[in-house]
Amino acid sequence: MEQIFEFADHLGPTKIIHIHEPSVNLKAILVVDNVAMGPSIGGLRMAEDVTTEECFRLARSMTLKNSAAGLRHGGGKSVMFGDPKMPKDEKEQLIRAMACALADVHEYIFGPDMGTDEECMAWVHDEIHRAVGLPRELGGIPLDELGATAWGMSYATDVALKYCDLDINGARVVVQGFGSVGMHAARFLKDKGAVLIAAADSCGTVVDEQGLDVDALIAHKLSGKSVNDFAAGDERDRDAVIDIECDIWIPAARPDVINNDNVDRLNTKLIVQGANIPITLEAEEHLYKKGVLYIPDFIANAGGVICAAMEYENASEKMAFDTIAEKVSFNTEQVLAAAKKEQITPRTAAKSLAVARVEKAMKTRRWSLF
Repeated sequence: MEQIFEFADHLGPTKIIHIHEPSVNLKAILVVDNVAMGPSIGGLRMAEDVTTEECFRLARSMTLKNSAAGLRHGGGKSVMFGDPKMPKDEKEQLIRAMACALADVHEYIFGPDMGTDEECMAWVHDEIHRAVGLPRELGGIPLDELGATAWGMSYATDVALKYCDLDINGARVVVQGFGSVGMHAARFLKDKGAVLIAAADSCGTVVDEQGLDVDALIAHKLSGKSVNDFAAGDERDRDAVIDIECDIWIPAARPDVINNDNVDRLNTKLIVQGANIPITLEAEEHLYKKGVLYIPDFIANAGGVICAAMEYENASEKMAFDTIAEKVSFNTEQVLAAAKKEQITPRTAAKSLAVARVEKAMKTRRWSLF
């Protein structure tokens, strides 16, 4: 616990809950960071190596993301220890137990994240009626199926192009993490004229300098196979995705995939952060000094939580996607313009914008009561 208090500040976290239910072997953590803007929304992540520190950092990212997006929600995150590929009946039992354990924590609203999906949120909803990212059959807007996060990333990219003198037509794209966010990002950018030259998942990397068939690769991935089994392209190891020269590099997997040990291997002009906290702060500083433009995670990938928040308010799918485009475009422009004018990093500019909104909210309400 002392480690977490090293990161604590005037914004939070307000609550850290460790969950243990031996009867189903459930071990999990919830961090509610700040609820000044409203009850927190944050995904339930499932992995075998999650930590309390990672959960806190992700919760803080959600505080900043929801604030920057102008949502009436604060930031939180939950993580559950386990293999997301475990048998479905075991996974359902764990997630239902997780939902019941947090039934009385009304300042946290579940959403899907790495290792969980719309069906998982249906299980949570069935237990406690407090989840977003639900299947369409339950009145939800299936953000992973539709690519809500990637939809916003495509608009963030549009704005960023003029700040790095790059044309989307023929722009070479590399995606690290070809999952629900990464595959849709590749699809949306391909539709605008970009070319996917490499994609990686947990098993390997596939490369074709002439361009991969994005639709075929997505179909291959959705069939349950790894990208390195794809018939076209050259197979390489998972980490080789960092070394491939490109115009746009998209991290859409785990935290801290780019750090001081490998940041010099990147050779790109623009990084659009599809994952949460995919690059360490030190590595971001290094990229900034090298002249590599990046769009911070909580600005670039806010589309998913914007969609989730609008679903919570019973908005239509069209309204949600129109709002994602508008909000992400506006915030990206605000951040990159401020960074250029003030000669500061994009993250510094983005954090200043988001924190100012949270602090203003904290002055106007009793943020501990929900």
